[in-house]
Amino acid sequence: MSTEPEPEEETPGAADNVTEAPPPPGFARRALLRRLMDVVALPASRGSVQDRAIAGDLLLEMLIESDEAARELCARRLRDMSQAPKRLLRFLALDAPQVAQIVLADNKAFDDSDLAHVVAHGATPHRLAVAGRRELGHAVSSAIADSGDVAAMKVLLENTQAKLSEHAIDVMIGASRKAPELVPLLCQREETRPAHALVMFWWASAEERRHILTRFSADRALLIDGCADIFRYAADESWADPVVRKAMQVIERRQRDRTALDRSGHDSLEAAITAAAAMGMDNALMAEISHLSGIKPLTGEKIFADVGGEGVAVLCKATGLKRHFFRELWISLGRTPEEADADFARVSLTFEGLAVAKAQTVLRYWNWSMSSAFSPEMLEDYEAYLDGDAISPDGESHSGVRAFGR
Repeated sequence: MSTEPEPEEETPGAADNVTEAPPPPGFARRALLRRLMDVVALPASRGSVQDRAIAGDLLLEMLIESDEAARELCARRLRDMSQAPKRLLRFLALDAPQVAQIVLADNKAFDDSDLAHVVAHGATPHRLAVAGRRELGHAVSSAIADSGDVAAMKVLLENTQAKLSEHAIDVMIGASRKAPELVPLLCQREETRPAHALVMFWWASAEERRHILTRFSADRALLIDGCADIFRYAADESWADPVVRKAMQVIERRQRDRTALDRSGHDSLEAAITAAAAMGMDNALMAEISHLSGIKPLTGEKIFADVGGEGVAVLCKATGLKRHFFRELWISLGRTPEEADADFARVSLTFEGLAVAKAQTVLRYWNWSMSSAFSPEMLEDYEAYLDGDAISPDGESHSGVRAFGR
């Protein structure tokens, strides 16, 4: 007879008394984060706005003390939630770039004020994300331009759905002088006007200059027809009003100044250019050629000192000079024969391809805008580009005509 004890029978429910393992450290925080995200992400049709707002405040406080992985998870949950709490979204929008870009990509909860705040207080990655958004408004484009961030400006200009304010264009035109990559993009924008492009001309490349002259020049036919009777009224007043006189100089058909010719020691503009080619250009001849061409010496100085030389082609075409005198003027500007031959072929493309009426418009606009405060930002940029010379109301440089030469 076996003396081994019989096995004890299992008592029903014994497994239920087994103690469960405790949750890992931090489990409560992670669980609460997820629950709060669930509440915040509820559609507007479920739950009250107040509940979601309170949940958003609690979630924001927890995210401030959470790691980046938790903040990125929250950003992904709220990526398309247009009803998410604004304060929470603004916090995420200024987070680390990989977090911020998730909510900034296309979340419609942000208004222009929110986006401008991100532009002002964020870094380049944040501004890039904002600049690439669809249907960007004027206020935000201005904020991006004012930030001075060239990379963000480039993305903004490439964004065909962004609306650019005139202030933004003005600022970016000024920035393009030191950031040449902006020039071709500004040339393509429909918001860019002649006032912008003809200023930018001076630091644009040869190809960009040709594009500017093709797109932004005009024959002034509308202005000439609409203001034809004003010439008679102004003449009756002996051209006493300087504002009228200055504006009508842009509109009138004739480019060369007959009054200057009467005072000149040369028989014609061509004779003055021939003299410059023979004796070399100096300040007196430069001023004389400018006056005979119907422009101020300051404008002529700017054109003659231009390294690219397309401005000289514009002046020659506008004044009706033949190609022979164009070449003589080109050589008189101090270029060696080798430089003259190499560059003249390039600049001749501008001379041959530009109509006389359009060349006159460009030349007159330059002459007018040198002393016109049509845009404070652009006038300031002009003065900087002219090496700081102050421009008086009559368009003359206070420091006088700078010594000619390269």
